[in-house]
Formats: sequence, C-alpha cells, structure tokens
Amino acid sequence: MTDVFTRILQLDLPETLQCDESGKNPAFTITFVADGMIPFPQVILHAPDRQHLIKGQVLRETVAGGEYTYTATVPAGLLWPGDIQVQAEGCRQADIRQAGGGDWIKEFRRLRLTPNVKAKPVIRVATGPGDTPVKLYFGIHKHMHQPYYNATDRHYWDGEKDSIFGARGGPYTHFIPTAVRQYLGGGLPHAGLSTSWSGSLIEQLDRCAADGLCGGRFGGWNHELRAIAQEKTALGHPRVDFVAFGFFHPLMALIPARNIVKQVEWHRAIIRSAFGVEASSVMFPPETAFHVRMIPALNQAGVKAVIYDSIHRFRACRDYPYAGINEGMLPPNPAEQVNPPVHDWLQLRNIWAGSKISPSLLKPEYVQYEDPDGQVHQIIAVPAERYIGNEDARGGFGALQYPDVLGQVYNQIVDTGSFDPKHPPFFLLHSDGDNHGGGADSYYNHNTGQLVQWLQGDPRFELTTVHDYLDRFPPDPAQAAHIEPGSWSGADNGDPQFMKWFSRYDQPYSPDLNSWAVLTAFQNVVHTLEDAMPGKPWLDDINRLMLTAETSCYWYWTGQHVWDQQVTNAANAGYGMVKSQVDALLAAGKDRTGPTIFAPWVTPENPGGKRWGQGCLLDAPREGTVHTFVHDISGLKKVTLVLRAASGETRVAMTDNGPYPSQTGAAITAHYFTAKLPVGAGDVRYYIEAEDGKGNVARGALERVYLA
Repeated sequence: MTDVFTRILQLDLPETLQCDESGKNPAFTITFVADGMIPFPQVILHAPDRQHLIKGQVLRETVAGGEYTYTATVPAGLLWPGDIQVQAEGCRQADIRQAGGGDWIKEFRRLRLTPNVKAKPVIRVATGPGDTPVKLYFGIHKHMHQPYYNATDRHYWDGEKDSIFGARGGPYTHFIPTAVRQYLGGGLPHAGLSTSWSGSLIEQLDRCAADGLCGGRFGGWNHELRAIAQEKTALGHPRVDFVAFGFFHPLMALIPARNIVKQVEWHRAIIRSAFGVEASSVMFPPETAFHVRMIPALNQAGVKAVIYDSIHRFRACRDYPYAGINEGMLPPNPAEQVNPPVHDWLQLRNIWAGSKISPSLLKPEYVQYEDPDGQVHQIIAVPAERYIGNEDARGGFGALQYPDVLGQVYNQIVDTGSFDPKHPPFFLLHSDGDNHGGGADSYYNHNTGQLVQWLQGDPRFELTTVHDYLDRFPPDPAQAAHIEPGSWSGADNGDPQFMKWFSRYDQPYSPDLNSWAVLTAFQNVVHTLEDAMPGKPWLDDINRLMLTAETSCYWYWTGQHVWDQQVTNAANAGYGMVKSQVDALLAAGKDRTGPTIFAPWVTPENPGGKRWGQGCLLDAPREGTVHTFVHDISGLKKVTLVLRAASGETRVAMTDNGPYPSQTGAAITAHYFTAKLPVGAGDVRYYIEAEDGKGNVARGALERVYLA
C-alpha cells in the first residue's frame, strides 16, 4: 500500500500575474509536491470577493521518485485584480469522515493579480425613453459612533475605551478627507459622501484631545474634517455631508416624538461646533431604523429626507417574492403590503443576498404616514441598498466588485425597460466607517482610488451626493409610497418589530423590556417637569440623563449586565435629583402632561400568519395581543386600545398587569398593559389612548396590523 503523505514539499505558482483584456486573470497553473499520496488534495483561492475551491478531477496527479505532484489549472476569468491567498492542502485520513483539524496539512503562498491597464472592457450604455442614456446613480454613507460606557458618568474612562478609541485614529481623523480628495482629483463633479457622527462620539473625541488620551493621537482630530467640509460639488452642495442624527444614537422608532426632536436639535449644535458647518436636512437614523410614525417628528426637526434599508420598501409591495427563512425575517404583515406589485425582481450574484431586490424601487421617493386625526405627513425616503451596502462594508472596491454587482442592477433596469429619466435609480451603500473592512485604511485609500478609476471609464454609473441627486431628480410628492418598519441587516436582519431591541420578550423576564419600562417612566417624569417648570436649571441635567438612556447600544448587547443596567442607572440618578420636585408638583395639583405611551408591539408578530420554529416557519395563532408600557406621575385612570377596521371603530379597555417586574433596582418603572385583538378583523389600524388621574389625555401613533 502506498504511504500517505506527511508534508507538502513544494508549492509553485506565479508571484505576479497581469489580468488579460477581460480585466480578470489569464489561465495559469498551480503545482504542489508531497512526499506521499494525498487522499483528498485540493487548492483554495482566497480572493477578496469570494473563495474558489479546486479539487477532484481538475487536479492532475503524477508520480516520480516517490514524490507525488499535483497540478491544478486555474481557468481564465475566475479572479479580479488584487491579492490572492493560495492554500494547497490535503487530508491524511483515508476516511475523511474520521478526519480532525490536525489531519489537514496546508501550505500557503500569495499571488498578486494586477490590473491590465490596457484592458478596455466592453461597456454597453443603453438608452431609455427619448433616447436618454440609462445611468445608475449611487452614493456612499459612513457611520461613526461610540456610546457612553457609563450612562451616569460622561468622564468614565478605562483601558478598554482607550484601546477602542486608539484603534480608530484614522476613521476619526483623516480617512474621510483622504477619500474625498480622490473624488476631487479624479474630476468627479457630483461625488462625495454622507456621514453620521453621534454626539457622544464627538464629545469623547474632544475629551481625548483635551486630556491627551489614547497617547495624544486625537489632538486636533477634526482639523482635516473641518477643511474638507468646505469643499463643494458642482451644484454647490457639501462634498462631505454631515447628516442629521440623534445625539446619543437612540432607536428613534421607539422613543417619543418630542425626544426625537430634542436628539436632533442637540446633534445639530455639536456638528456646528465640531465641523464648522450646519448638519444636513438628510437624516441617517441610528441602526438605519425607520418607522413611518417618525415622520411628524422628523418634519418638526427640519429633516427633509431620511435614509432607510431598502428591503423594507421591497417587502411593502403586493406579491413580494418572500425568500423563506433564508431572508432572516418572517413574511411581511399583509397590512404593510400596500404598494403596487413590480415585475423586475433580481437575485444578485457573487455577493450574499438573502432575497431578491427590485431595481425600479431603488430611488428616492416620498413616503407618508397618517396620524389618528387623519392628517397625512410626508418625507423623502432615500434607500440604502441592503445587500450591496453590506458587501461594500467588507472593504469597498475589491471586496465588492462594483462593475459586476452594480452591472447586474443596471442590466436588469435595461432588460425590464424600467428606466425613468425623471427619477433614475439611486441608492446608498451604507456601513460603519470605523469598523472592520469599511473602516480600514485600504477602503479610503487604495480601494477608493480603484473606484475613481473605474468611474472615470464607465459612463453607466455615477457617484453622487444625496443633495446633488435630489436637485437634479426631485421625487413627486403625489406618488407617495409606504415602507414597512425595520432596520439594517446587522440588527438580526432588522425585522419590522425591532425584535433585536426586545430580546427575550417571550420569557418571564426580559432585560430589554425592563429597560423600556424604566425609560418610559423616566421620560414621563422629565416631560412633566419640563412642561410645568420651564427654564429650571436642573432640567438640563435630567434631560441629558434621559437622552443618554435612549442609547440603542444599551439594548443591543442584551445579557451583559454592564449594558442591561445602564438605563436603570441613568433613570435612578435623574429621578433621585428631582423626586422632591415631582412630589411638590403633585401636591400643588399642577400636572398638565398626559401619560407617556411606549410604542406598542404585537404577539405573535403576524397573527394567523407565520411564526418562528426551530429552523423553520410554523403557523402562528390567529389570536393576537397588543403590548405596551404606560406611565404617569399622577397615576393612570384608564388605557384604551382604539381599533379601526372595515366594520368601524372599537374601543377596548387594556389590562393593567402592574409595574413591569424590574431586576435592576429601578426606582420607577411603567405599568405593563395588554389587550387581545379580535380574530378575523382583517386590515386594522389602531392606536393607544391613555388618561391620567388629572384628566390629561395622550394618544400614541396610528399603527397597522393584519388579523387573519
């Protein structure tokens, strides 16, 4: 019997190859030699965009002098330019089912695949209505954030924070200017990027500069950013658009409207101070979390356009091609599927894409919300493409092969005849600008350079800012659409009920629900004192504690005590400061603020539809329940669920289950209310109304659900 190999003696392949005229690799061979027979030889090519496995009959075996030589022929057109890690390996176990990690012997080499500067790819520029050239527009958004690691002490600092901030010197100082200067040098007239910076990050960077933290690397951290903020596009808009945001990174869909406004106003002030410019009229909501009930508050805060994750527009179409459990979300609730069907669904290749996209819907458009009084509120919604943005987050050009992936979108637009010259496709590639590939030096330097070179020679695509696009192609307010709620894919796929922030909701105790209940109570305390005692100096302190407590990170890391405790700590500190003021207000009978109502959620998510099983979908019960938290310092007289169905309006008294049972030592917490939903009511609109002990009434937002 032939001895099984013990080691790989030699691995031969080119060190450098130039791409051929196609822009990809020419055919080449990889050879490796072993000191015995390899039962399962294979070669893995680790390319920036994906892995390629070569095994089986593609590998040719020859034997000479007791050495076994394996030759793999790599076909032309497999690889894009970049660094390729070549891994030759084999398993010493004849029965691969019995093999462990130690049975695989591996050898590595690196191949540098360089672009063919003479290569001229065939570019098909199609024409649309009126012989208008078809063009796809896209933008880039970079998000920067650090929370306060101690909600009650803004000066808290330790070695962990020093390390986290210290590792992000480039993203927080010069990376963005580096990228934008390449847009300028490349002659791209409308190119720029938008970027969101939380107030908590900016405050901490200012402290790093003032106190010499992180080895002093943040001294003058904003100088280059302030300079690049003055650069303008061909239409006079900022090349770097510091967008509107929430100061402390709140999940805006789950906080009161007045707090959304306050978070935005606070943020505008610190952007002005840090960068010497006004924050934009475009908003990137934290976690890309959007719900149409936010629109009135955004309007009030001066926001004209809001960025959202594209899948939630797709899912709001009738006849949406739901992809099953691979989509990572339950099927859309039929109450959300009010937009007309489309017929250009596309399954993207060569990137992870858990569901199909519709290129014709990738464009800014008005969306609207109708409140309980029947008033309609509108805002422009700008799509951030879920799957292409997620791939761009791995490192930009190289990780994402823009010509190939965006070319698929372009070709689908052409093939389906869906190009509208007045409203051409436009979407953002959104990602963290300070984490992983999307926050790396290579993204903003080399890979941005590749992006610029590509755009210079490909007239099918144009990098543009949101403002430049909207100036040229304003959406029609008469064509308002609907978008289902939800966030980005990094939040457990960003489902419509924001369950990433309701972790363990179906268990006897949920740290997330506890934090929402505590926060709801504290919000009512602050709002009531604000309304009754405007101008008091201590209001600033309790407002800051309240807004800090809304930081979405305190829910994101559920199960870690240090995070689960943060909201309670802030609420306890704030309530302790003003408890005497609350008592005095109650004694004087001057409470004129209605109850605070937390955004409701429904279980099961789709009554009569589908729910999650173990790796599968199961039928959900038809009986649904509405849940919420309500609090008022004067106590609650009644809480009512108001249902509007085809049969008319029904008012249902909600059940008071008492204060949510806190395990964090909360000084105050809201009452937990539930109400059963009628089976078979169909497409329903509903809101919650609450009256306190002084007769003050508050109403929540108008929600929607389908009851099968």
